[in-house]
Amino acid sequence: MSPLSLQVSEVWFLTGSQHLYGDDTLRQVQAHADEIVRGLNASGELPLPIRGRAILTTPDAITRTLREAGTDSSCAGVIVWMHTFSPAKMWISGLNSLRRPLLHFHTQFNRLIPWESIDMDFMNLNQSAHGDREFGFACTRLRLNRKVVVGHWADPAILPPMRNWMRAARAWHDWQGMRVARLGDNMRAVAVTEGDKVAAENRFGFSVDGYGVGDLACIQKDLTDEAVDALVGEYLDTYAVAPTLQPDGPRHRDLREAARIELALLTFLKERGCAAFTTTFEDLHGLRQLPGLAVQRLMAAGYGFAAEGDWKTAALLRAMKVMAADAPEGVSFMEDYTYHFDESGGQVLGSHMLEICPSISEGQPKLEIHPLGIGGKEDPVRLVFDCPAGAALNASLIDLGNRFRLVVNTVEALKPESPLPRLPVARTLWRPLPDLPTAAAAWILAGGAHHTGFTRALRAETLGDFAEMAGIEFLLIDETCRLPDLKDRLRWNDLYHHLAHGLGHT
Repeated sequence: MSPLSLQVSEVWFLTGSQHLYGDDTLRQVQAHADEIVRGLNASGELPLPIRGRAILTTPDAITRTLREAGTDSSCAGVIVWMHTFSPAKMWISGLNSLRRPLLHFHTQFNRLIPWESIDMDFMNLNQSAHGDREFGFACTRLRLNRKVVVGHWADPAILPPMRNWMRAARAWHDWQGMRVARLGDNMRAVAVTEGDKVAAENRFGFSVDGYGVGDLACIQKDLTDEAVDALVGEYLDTYAVAPTLQPDGPRHRDLREAARIELALLTFLKERGCAAFTTTFEDLHGLRQLPGLAVQRLMAAGYGFAAEGDWKTAALLRAMKVMAADAPEGVSFMEDYTYHFDESGGQVLGSHMLEICPSISEGQPKLEIHPLGIGGKEDPVRLVFDCPAGAALNASLIDLGNRFRLVVNTVEALKPESPLPRLPVARTLWRPLPDLPTAAAAWILAGGAHHTGFTRALRAETLGDFAEMAGIEFLLIDETCRLPDLKDRLRWNDLYHHLAHGLGHT
């Protein structure tokens, strides 16, 4: 199964100037801008190609270009730089019409001041120091969300923040018009998996549509044995398959059933153009197993997923998959399952009944079958594995009624101190920062869900950039977190969003 294809996208590089300085200066400005674009692209460190555009010197050209960025489906965002002084009133109309994420790159072409030769011609050409401040004032005056990156364009230090922003912009681009399939509805009386789908589409650009799981069962009935044979062969070649599931094993029929579910689910999602989906073990009409292996493999292919009808986490997981598309580490649906209150600050064992993505596995996953105990169906097939250690994070998107909040906790993934031979599910262990008591209390105070997106591929800055693009609240719980400060921040955030957006949904 090939990875879910991402829409090809690029970032535009826009350079501001004005005609006051004459044609010779403008030609130099264009040449310098082109060289910066070539240098950034040649770094090999940025996930999206940068496309340089003609320098902008008039209000009409600025407005036309920024409107074009919003209608060009290949443009995921714009980087803006003022090489010289570009009067900010020229930018107002264009910025008001901008419908793409904005990164303000505060740089200059020359790295150092040429002490012996500097003259007024040099000063007139290299005015980024105050040209960008003029542009910054306009953005602040217009209350524009944007990222500001400061530094010389050839300095490697500017690449990580630019890379994080591009990853977020790519995910935001993917969300526009994305569809989430909700197979079944909310599970029982769970609160955090619910939310306002109309407000979500208005704020984020993706839609959530409900379907009966019987539609999936109908597709499953029409699958050919040849298609199932081919997929089972892929399982046997890819995973460490338990003897009972081998072609001569007593449970091979269950493996074929899991393959039928995967083929049907993939067909279902492709036919409806969905990039994310949810399931629930409360509604399995027409299925013999709860989808376990199928969900794990579809997540590995790039689909967003969450259990129990949790469409917000499914959409967030898809966004995180897109953000991390160029990273070697993966992203998975996750749940805080049980605690280890040791003296080192406490640990969390994360898992779910079945649905943990093998993109975060360390080594070859084992393909096994075990009883589930809930759901009232046959024993489901699933991949079982451990995850590597390293810096990681958990992220949760919640609906507060009048706005959305993105909660992120940075964690340190750990190796278990001993094997877990009787735990028949994929799992990962982590130490939340700054420690378990503080992080758990902060998460609960912030209203974070028990479902999250877990990854070692992303840093909190990328999720913060994404929240900025969406215009939603971002709450970070990291090594600096102190509960009194966090409580104050939650109160201030409530007040800010009430004043900024009113009582209605943002």
